[in-house]
Amino acid sequence: MKAIARGWSLPLVALVLVSRIAAAGEFFEPGGQALRGYDAVSYFESGKPTLGSAKHVVTYKGSKFLFATAAHQKLFEADPEKYAPQFGGYCAYGTANGYKVSTQPDAFKVVDGKLYLNYDRKVLGIWSQDVPGNIALAERKWPEVSRQPLKQ
Repeated sequence: MKAIARGWSLPLVALVLVSRIAAAGEFFEPGGQALRGYDAVSYFESGKPTLGSAKHVVTYKGSKFLFATAAHQKLFEADPEKYAPQFGGYCAYGTANGYKVSTQPDAFKVVDGKLYLNYDRKVLGIWSQDVPGNIALAERKWPEVSRQPLKQ
């Protein structure tokens, strides 16, 4: 509302907001980078999140993924579905419970060759108590959850 008070028109503010939404891809991407800028392949190759580099970027489904190395970038480009996080990189436990929540790079688990992220390590622990059940619930609920706004 302060922008409107400073002379911005409501249609202009709406256009800016719609443009920002339209520019976003299918994945959770705070700061414009999927996985908070961490290398998706590193979760599989080293078993831990590694910060990516602006030198190695792939845009996949409208989202920017960064990679620590050119080799990781090539692996992702060859099979992005293999490395991209499930549920758009949003919290797997939140999705299982019917809502869209942010995630932290270190709250993850690779299960059956798929990357799942959670809100934080505490939530990861709760989610891990019934991994198959939570995955099944989240898969069933994701189509609806994917259309929701992010809960803060």
